Parts: sequence; structure tokens; C-alpha cells
Amino acid sequence: MNQSDIIASVAGDLYATEKAVDAAITQATTLVQSMIGARAALSISPVAGTGSQSKAMETIAALGVARDAIVACHSELQKDHRKMGWGVYAVGPMNKPDDWERPIEPGVQQRLRAV
Repeated sequence: MNQSDIIASVAGDLYATEKAVDAAITQATTLVQSMIGARAALSISPVAGTGSQSKAMETIAALGVARDAIVACHSELQKDHRKMGWGVYAVGPMNKPDDWERPIEPGVQQRLRAV
């Protein structure tokens, strides 16, 4: 393996990890939605299942912390990559926030866009 292949491998694993954490968050929120829907469909009191639903929401919070950590890891890897003089290297989605974020002018309304 040459240097480029090794860097691409790490970048690919990073991207896959970010995607996996996002998928886990999506699945966990679907679980909570399912629990609430099932309780309503079965005409069960909101008090029932409070403990399990609370634990599922704790899981979502923990996954949010994990997402913050992997995004911070991504940022640190970018810094390390540049410090080592390897220039810019991109794998995964090319439309990254650093490429498209711009300051919002006061008083200007902006619309959400699909990502």
C-alpha cells in the first residue's frame, strides 16, 4: 500500500463511522417513535413504559455525544493531515460545511435546504 491508499483507507473508515453513528441515531429515534405509537395504539397510559422510553432517550443523548466526538476526530485528523504536509484530501461527501458555510447577515431570512 502506498501513502495515498493508506490515507484513503483511514478516510473511508472515518466516513463509514460517521455514517454509522448517524444511522444509529436515526434508528434509536425510530424506536422511541414506535414505542409512543404502540402505547397510543394500545390505549396504554403514558405512565406505562416510562422507564424503557427514558432509557431509549438516554441512548439518543449518548449517541449525540458520540457524534460530536467523531466530528471532533474528523477535525483533528484534518489538522494532522495538513501538519504532515499532505495537503487536502477528500473522501465521502464533497459538500462539507467548511466549503459552504457563510456568515448570516443580520436581518436576512434564510431557508433550510436539503442535504
